[in-house]
Amino acid sequence: MEPRNFDGDADRSRPAGAKQTGRVLVIGPYLRVRAGGTDVQSESHVVRDAEARLDEAAGLARAIDLVIADAIIAPISQIRPATYIGKGKVEEIAALAKSLDVELVVMDCALAPIQQRNLEKELHAKVLDRTGLILEIFGRRAKTKEGSLQVELAHLNYQRSRLVRSWTHLERQRGGFGFMGGPGETQIEADRRLIQERISKLEGELKKVQATRRLHRAGRQRVPYRVVALVGYTNAGKSTLFNRLTRADVQAADMLFATLDPTLRALTLPHGGKAMLSDTVGFISNLPTQLVAAFRATLEEVLEADVILHVRDISHEDAEAQQSDVDAVLRQLGINPDDSGRIIEVWNKIDRYDAEQREELLNIAARRPEDHPAMLVSAVSGEGVDALLAAIEERLAAKRTTLDLSIDAGDGAGISWLHRNSEVLTKELHDGRFDMTVRVDETKRDIVVNRFDAVPHHAA
Repeated sequence: MEPRNFDGDADRSRPAGAKQTGRVLVIGPYLRVRAGGTDVQSESHVVRDAEARLDEAAGLARAIDLVIADAIIAPISQIRPATYIGKGKVEEIAALAKSLDVELVVMDCALAPIQQRNLEKELHAKVLDRTGLILEIFGRRAKTKEGSLQVELAHLNYQRSRLVRSWTHLERQRGGFGFMGGPGETQIEADRRLIQERISKLEGELKKVQATRRLHRAGRQRVPYRVVALVGYTNAGKSTLFNRLTRADVQAADMLFATLDPTLRALTLPHGGKAMLSDTVGFISNLPTQLVAAFRATLEEVLEADVILHVRDISHEDAEAQQSDVDAVLRQLGINPDDSGRIIEVWNKIDRYDAEQREELLNIAARRPEDHPAMLVSAVSGEGVDALLAAIEERLAAKRTTLDLSIDAGDGAGISWLHRNSEVLTKELHDGRFDMTVRVDETKRDIVVNRFDAVPHHAA
């Protein structure tokens, strides 16, 4: 559906006799901040097209199988404390919602509780803001126990501030056992208490799950596997690339937040080395702060990753703005998006370009600084994947030392230790001894040198 601009007296007529089957109305209440004729997100200072923002909001609604009756851009000059948008636009949207017979209005912004309540009264329909919509998607997509707990915790924290006196059971209740004269707590207070009790219980359960995850992570650290994490804007093609790199079958679909729970698979590098590849939840513009906090534990794989692949849909019209949004979330997680020694930028979906456009893209990538390269790939066709794997291997090797050593074949304990604490690149048996080439962290370099008389590796 093409988004329509809902501004003042804009023509909102519909064909006579048109059948209205939609149930959800999506509103884009975007501030009129202009730079070269397009809307600007003040948070990132990156140009973002208003229609692309509205299309993304409609995509979020479709991600939980909502049927879009209409999608409207409603530009505003300032945010109103009571209803976010002005009185005139509220009346116009109310009329449109009535004519479309919708039960839900999605506002592509973050609404305060009072704004949401006032809008629901004026529009005579349920109102869901961007945060609530994303929470609904996360609730639908979470599969693992940790993911479900994270989502429920974030949802309860969001819901707690939105309890209102809108039900018939909110009269004062009498407390005690019938012989105490004082009034009891209101239903709102009771609901808030129950929510707080549930939040406390969830936090306790999450601590247990996170402790188990830490044990698993510690176990992986004892094995010399490095961690490579995929990050990027939702629907940038991370899961498709994950499947291509690991030959896995993680769900990959052309929809927002197709993947929510993190997935780990073994990644085989060009020279036989191994790493762990982690696919994570996609980021999005204006990602609710409580979701970043709630999923911080889930994103620990990113925090502790040796190499981070920032996957970008380079064919998207808002590719630059999406990059800025991902960088902003990485900063919230304490990761420097400009750390070229750790982050590799991956320009995905180059299969959508023709030969001439692809050549132009290659020239743009070639002009980038050497310490900030861009790897051009197509996760669908596999083009550029071999070069990406080589770049990953190079980054991982740069943080490790390669050593040559010779060990008695009967030294089972020593050989076992090397396999547990280093990456064994080569291992050949000659005259009862194993000649080995291993790659180790700097923290274990001196141990290997002193215990096995290892020397720096010199390639032939």
